[in-house]
Amino acid sequence: MKTKWAVTLMAAMLSAVPLVYGQNTGSTGQEKSSGAGSEMKHAAKTTEKDTAKGTKTATKDTEKGAKTATKDTEKGAKKTEHATKKVAKTTSKDTKAAAKDTEKGAKTATKDTEKGAKTATKDTEKAADKTGKATEKTAKKTGSGIKKGVKGMGHEVKKGTEKTGDAVK
Repeated sequence: MKTKWAVTLMAAMLSAVPLVYGQNTGSTGQEKSSGAGSEMKHAAKTTEKDTAKGTKTATKDTEKGAKTATKDTEKGAKKTEHATKKVAKTTSKDTKAAAKDTEKGAKTATKDTEKGAKTATKDTEKAADKTGKATEKTAKKTGSGIKKGVKGMGHEVKKGTEKTGDAVK
């Protein structure tokens, strides 16, 4: 049995030698082999060249894009500056107009208040006169007379000397 194994092993080795030798040589006789290894080398070199070209192109495109973006930004800044100046001028004019309107309104309100105060003073004086006369008539009817020339009863309070009951205590 050992001899059968030895013969089988020897036949396998003898058939493997030509197979291995045939794989290393090229079919066209050129030095470069067309095996899987050489295809990988060729693909790697092509990829390297393509990557270099792509990098150069991308760099140029990036530079162009940066220049364009810079120009666009400058144009936008100029337009924004111009618009801001216009808005500032308009706002200044509007503020001046509003100030004038406010001033006119304040003057009108002051005049109206003065007129109202004068009217209220006159009305109060008239009411006080009527009240004094009515009090005099009532006093005559009840028997307690008021001297002639006296317009009313009570004490007069000078301006600036008004005091409340709490302030006196």
